[in-house]
Amino acid sequence: MDLQKQTAPAPATELRASDADRDRIADILRDALAEGRLTAEEHAERVEGVLAAKTVGELDAFVRDLPAGHTPRTSAVPPHRPAADAVPAVADENVVAVLSSAVRRGRWRAGRRIHAYAVFGNVEIDLSEAIFEHQQVVIKALSVFGNVEIDVPENVSLRGTGGGVLGNFDVHPLDASDTDAPVVYVDGWAVLGNVEARAKRGRFVADILERVQRKVDRSLRKAL
Repeated sequence: MDLQKQTAPAPATELRASDADRDRIADILRDALAEGRLTAEEHAERVEGVLAAKTVGELDAFVRDLPAGHTPRTSAVPPHRPAADAVPAVADENVVAVLSSAVRRGRWRAGRRIHAYAVFGNVEIDLSEAIFEHQQVVIKALSVFGNVEIDVPENVSLRGTGGGVLGNFDVHPLDASDTDAPVVYVDGWAVLGNVEARAKRGRFVADILERVQRKVDRSLRKAL
């Protein structure tokens, strides 16, 4: 006689929601707003609920009355979005501003994942002179009564997805002509705040690297 208890797997709707699940629902809500299926007030209310949802079932409830909410889920990676195992879940660096400001600019090494939090504060992340050691960089930005500004060189690719709850989430898409150029992906939310990412004109990754190489060469020549 088998005395072991057989535990049935939890239904899909009871599974804990991931960031990717929330992004999928936020995309559906954003499209519904653009199509006129939701008013601005309804959209803001549902997005706020998405942020607080704990399970997949709770998320699905916000799109149950929308056509896109009845399409089969796909595990395919959205265009320009890094695969789940390409970027670590733990941030290489946290940039936090609570009733203050925090800035990252100049010559610094950009990790694969950066988390930016602005709560009644201002965060500035300037990648225009950063050293890109990885081809994909993910920036998770959350602004609550605050501001997150992200600048990138104009010869990288810039992509993003997110939303605003009585706030502004604005990523200016950018396509690099070089397929091997770094890709910066901004993901986040603006709650009564602002998240903005754009290219900083006149800044180029290649030019910066060439200048650094010239300085190294001069130093070597002096040493010899």
